[in-house]
Amino acid sequence: MKKILFLFCCALSVISVFPQQNLDSLLPVRGLAIAAPKPDGVERFVRFIDEELAPRNVNTLILRVDYNYQYTSHPELAESNALSKADVQSIVKVCKRHNIRIVPQINLLGHQSWAGTLGKLLEVYPEFDETPQVEMPENYEWPNEDGLYCKSYCPLHPEVHKVVFALVDEITKAFEADAFHAGMDEVFYIGNEKCPRCGGRDKAELYAGEVTRIRNHLAQTGKRLWIWGDRLIDGKSTGMGMWEASMNNTHRAIDLIPRDVMICDWHYERADPTAVYFAMKGFDVATCPWRKKEVAKKQLSQMTGYRANATPEMKKRFRGMIHTIWTDADSFLDLYYGKTKNKDKQGDQADCFKVLFDEINSLGEARAEPFD
Repeated sequence: MKKILFLFCCALSVISVFPQQNLDSLLPVRGLAIAAPKPDGVERFVRFIDEELAPRNVNTLILRVDYNYQYTSHPELAESNALSKADVQSIVKVCKRHNIRIVPQINLLGHQSWAGTLGKLLEVYPEFDETPQVEMPENYEWPNEDGLYCKSYCPLHPEVHKVVFALVDEITKAFEADAFHAGMDEVFYIGNEKCPRCGGRDKAELYAGEVTRIRNHLAQTGKRLWIWGDRLIDGKSTGMGMWEASMNNTHRAIDLIPRDVMICDWHYERADPTAVYFAMKGFDVATCPWRKKEVAKKQLSQMTGYRANATPEMKKRFRGMIHTIWTDADSFLDLYYGKTKNKDKQGDQADCFKVLFDEINSLGEARAEPFD
């Protein structure tokens, strides 16, 4: 009887392993990108990882931390209600238990403001501002005369990297991470003509220089740089425009940056097949949907098709899918658990996430080998 029970348990173990093995072969990266919770939301977020992300076979968690951490290297940059070391360790612990890789994110270069509010870096260090002549409006509107979407720091300021690299080192250590996401999307202010350091310089070279500088810093401690891919796509020739691609000539930076940078290729309105472009340039790439489930499903079909039909050299560069969330963590969880109703007329990010990972897991189950 004991022998039969032992064999039965072994069979169950083998059956449960097959889908995971097949998913790893099918999509090595199965991720979620979301804002880190506030301290009072950590317990709920940890439970979400334990009860929802792990069973859905999510294996990568990009956490937008920015200044939501009690930095000791630069405490003046920490938000007033920021995560403690103990909070971070709670998240790290549950992710370790489920083999979920954490990639912390701080927006570097661009996204140093939002609407009419400066981010912490430029609030505390206004001398880092690429466009100090552009004042933050009381009532923000887009479009505007200044072309202000988000502020950028000056990549050539002699003191800026001393500050931001201290934060990068601290946050990667706190999350025990081997990779760091620098954002670097939607950079509209770069090489401004009035900047005494950047004015007149090639925008592609400036962008590539900043990517390379961050990459090289991380490489010193064996860590890898991840970024969003939009600034490396030519918005004019592709017709993708200024949001999901570049209209200020930064796209030429794709031939100037190290090939070990991981590209997170986001497209939210259409399933544009730019992952092939990045892979052919020699980059690892993951496709990133948001709120439209039909787009996400098509992107998944594309990614699995790329991996199924590519040469061995290309296949390994198509890494998988990363679903993005663009609200705070609590708002997403309220939507996910049905505590609030979706008010986004363009789509539903919680529903899209569920549909995408249901599709991913159904692919794994379909390919699972039967136990005989």
